[in-house]
Amino acid sequence: MSATVESAGTNLHAESAGLSKDRLRLWLKLLKATRLVEADLRERMRAQHATTLPRFDVMAALRRAPDGLRMTELSSELKVSNGNVTGIVDRLVSEGMIERTPVENDRRVMVVGLTAAGRREFDALAEAHESWVDGLFGGVSAAEARELGHSLDRISAEAAAHMQAIREHGKGD
Repeated sequence: MSATVESAGTNLHAESAGLSKDRLRLWLKLLKATRLVEADLRERMRAQHATTLPRFDVMAALRRAPDGLRMTELSSELKVSNGNVTGIVDRLVSEGMIERTPVENDRRVMVVGLTAAGRREFDALAEAHESWVDGLFGGVSAAEARELGHSLDRISAEAAAHMQAIREHGKGD
């Protein structure tokens, strides 16, 4: 192998290693930013509305489903176990924010949906939430937000494809 070809191979390896480190640093920065924003939102939900982010997430999922969701669908939407959602749903039912309706052909299965009061409460929370997020991301321009959004969509698609491959083939990369 000539010295030029060997040198080019070494440079490509060094560039690849550098890119790998850059991507690792990017992941750590995304994780840090996510945790800080989430902590801020959790505190504001607690302090200003006496509620929690998981409760908000349940209500948001139900707001997007005007016909309601089965508990398994709700858990799947939120990417948590049924057990994690059941306690929140029970509390929201007792407060009149959510109602349970049995499925006609299978009385053991319940569909949960927001009541009118639940929709009003969620809409007020969603307005506050949007305002808080807007403030937290105030230093990001519209163009940057779109560009970052597209980049995160690509990352999400790649991660989803990787997870699907693991499920189908039973091994990771």
